[in-house]
Amino acid sequence: MQMLRSCGRRMLSFRWPAGAVGHSLKRSLNTSVPPITAVEKIIIDGIKATGPISFSTYMQMCLSHPTEGYYMNPKNPIFGSKGDFVTSPEISSLFGELLGVWLMSQWMQSSKQPIRIIELGPGRGTLMHDVMRVVAQFGKTALAAVHLVETSPALRALQDSRLAPSALKYGCTLEWHDSADQIPPSSEEYTMVIAHEFFDALPFHTVEKTEQGWQEILIALAEPEAAKELSTSPEAEGGQAPASEVVKEIGTTLLEKESAPAVSQSQYPRFRYVLSPQPTAASTLLGLSSTRFRDMRVGARLEVSPLAFRTMRTIGELVCGTPDPTPDPSPARGCGLIVDYGAAHVSGQSFRAFQKHQIVDVFHAPGECDLTANVDFTYLAESVADLVPTHGPIPQSAFLEGMGLQMRLDAAVSRSTSDEANAVREAGRRLVDPTGMGREYMVLGVGGHAGAGGVWPFIASHEV
Repeated sequence: MQMLRSCGRRMLSFRWPAGAVGHSLKRSLNTSVPPITAVEKIIIDGIKATGPISFSTYMQMCLSHPTEGYYMNPKNPIFGSKGDFVTSPEISSLFGELLGVWLMSQWMQSSKQPIRIIELGPGRGTLMHDVMRVVAQFGKTALAAVHLVETSPALRALQDSRLAPSALKYGCTLEWHDSADQIPPSSEEYTMVIAHEFFDALPFHTVEKTEQGWQEILIALAEPEAAKELSTSPEAEGGQAPASEVVKEIGTTLLEKESAPAVSQSQYPRFRYVLSPQPTAASTLLGLSSTRFRDMRVGARLEVSPLAFRTMRTIGELVCGTPDPTPDPSPARGCGLIVDYGAAHVSGQSFRAFQKHQIVDVFHAPGECDLTANVDFTYLAESVADLVPTHGPIPQSAFLEGMGLQMRLDAAVSRSTSDEANAVREAGRRLVDPTGMGREYMVLGVGGHAGAGGVWPFIASHEV
């Protein structure tokens, strides 16, 4: 597990083990009971006051609480060998260079307007640094602006230190935004959008199909002696049994703040999953948000992110150059690449947590662990279907190899010493490893200039 996880950020596919309780992976970095974290205390108090919360609220609090959230607290190392994960751009600059080559290939087939690059979730700025270099190399003075969508003050400072010299060198502006919808569409510039390992960290809801309709699975305080937890069974979607039985015992009482159980420092885990008493307008809408979900059987579960849908819609508007749907979506005003792990289908229970390159319980040390869920690339494509064409998704290995990774590796090796050459080869191998990053990560193309055979390297033989 250690070896596979360290190949990249949050790339493990996981299914609940037989016999596990519904809320947890019985794994942690040690066997001792962890203390209650600052975020955990806030969540516990909130559930005591108002009742069970959604997965979305839990994830939002853990990752984005203004001062104690995982991405907001500068004490969390996050990236690199000392952090909780390693990303593709950190492994080799060839990754960012090849993304930049694809983006520029689309621009060179267009009207060659001034370029603006938008990145959602720029991390330490490594990927943008590499892409800017390629854009400046091929586009000369065309690069006009770089927009970074980032909410963390600590990460903004890292990005500024990394990218400000490049912006000065290439003569472009550098701007930050809290969300993509703060950036207006433009028909005067060619917009390139990058979202690398961004969508997997967006809050999502989990709903289950029952005889009553779509009901939401919520997070409540642990109450081991008073109510059933979700059990695991291969009959349910993704290997887990329906949660319907839970309604009989906790469906009403857990929604009453007076019945919230006391939580002690010694109790662990301190949360559990419960099913809402009946369908709500929100859970019904989520279950009907894609035509693919309509005929799912009773017991099926969905992880659905309305925020991912809205954000992708904004990306479509930016690439299209207008928020207005068009009968014949034009790809000429921009292009984009979405790189993440997931698939062209919805997941039912991919929610997991990582700390120090290890998989841990999703309720372990809230606010101090990275949380993630698989990306449903078809859901993203559906959100922009009337704005811009999409391509793929295809595995990261197919994309990088199709864009000439091996040729660039050979050139890099020829310029390297013996020790450096070995490191270069190993980095390239990790990016396309069929047991790791090469298969787990997927690439979705957005917009661009489609020729008679489609957009390279998004061809039919590669699509999954």
